[in-house]
Amino acid sequence: MTVGIIGLGLIGGSLAKAFQRDESVTVLGWDADHSIVEFAEIAQAIDGELTDEKLQGLDLLLLATYPEAVVEHMTRLAPLLDKTTLVIDCAGTKEKVCASVFPLAKQYGFSFLGGHPMAGTHFSGFKYSRADLFDGAPMVLVPPAFDDIRLLDRAKKLLEPVGFGQVSITSAQEHDKRIAFTSQMAHIISNAYIKSPTARQHDGFSAGSYKDLTRVAWLNPDMWAELFLENRENLLFELGTLIEDLTKYKDAIEHNDFGTLRQLLDDGRRIKEEVDGK
Repeated sequence: MTVGIIGLGLIGGSLAKAFQRDESVTVLGWDADHSIVEFAEIAQAIDGELTDEKLQGLDLLLLATYPEAVVEHMTRLAPLLDKTTLVIDCAGTKEKVCASVFPLAKQYGFSFLGGHPMAGTHFSGFKYSRADLFDGAPMVLVPPAFDDIRLLDRAKKLLEPVGFGQVSITSAQEHDKRIAFTSQMAHIISNAYIKSPTARQHDGFSAGSYKDLTRVAWLNPDMWAELFLENRENLLFELGTLIEDLTKYKDAIEHNDFGTLRQLLDDGRRIKEEVDGK
């Protein structure tokens, strides 16, 4: 099997290293920064550079870039792809990507699935990539049609060497709605929370709770700004809901209202238990 990967940052680099664990897989990679391609070859994460001439014959093409870049790459590369190639993007939002690339796939005859590997770290870049990043992690796929079982089975088979623990199938709209809550909101909350002036005085007074809440404040601002704006309607709904709930806590504390505050806290505890179990 021959796999091409466009974008050799944390996600693309980790995908390359994961595929390299299977000796039957040849991995070709491309990055806008050619020095990263050279470094990836030295690190044996890829077997060579992915060029336009080598697109023909790929079994799988993965695009590990921002959403806008996925659309730009596919607009240019679509006429060059072999019809037997399966293309999966790994961008953090799906509506714009899928709306743009599904028609290209239909026009030029190749297969395309929106994708989102649900793993990462607060670091970015190839130097932080690792082969086991996706071991046991969920992978979300967005197909053009939910009844194309053959396409989905083919995708799962091709992705086997990466080590995903679970593959979920959804629509682009549902993906973006859920990801606004599960991922994007966590980054906004963490990033806003650390801006308290007290943050500079936390040393010696913080433990697990502080570390858990601030871990993803250390983010890639260019990537997350694009993702937030791509998904702004869903994100604005979640932000509005959170601000409304935070105001209730603020009001209860401001008015020294023990009963209301206790109820708010118990409601949150109960909902967490219902959602995730004890």
